[in-house]
Amino acid sequence: MITAVVLITTAANLIPEAAQAIADIPGISAVYSVTGEVDLIAIAKVRRHEDLAGVIAERVSKTPGVVSTKTFIAFQTYSAQDLDEAYDLGLGD
Repeated sequence: MITAVVLITTAANLIPEAAQAIADIPGISAVYSVTGEVDLIAIAKVRRHEDLAGVIAERVSKTPGVVSTKTFIAFQTYSAQDLDEAYDLGLGD
């Protein structure tokens, strides 16, 4: 599974509508309204790198209210849950 973090700037008056529309896009697993330099952060999860173009370039960036996007592709996930599961499988030995 390929995971990408998408930083999204929207028109200020369309943040809730853009967030809901993006959340409804297949391949988007979550959308967060955030403070800071961007308005929304979306998490995309797809099977192939090529699928990101369809989700992000063709759908997210063309969502009404979206002004710009910046995408970061994750190489590896680090979380307490992942580490606990790895140790349970004996991978930490």
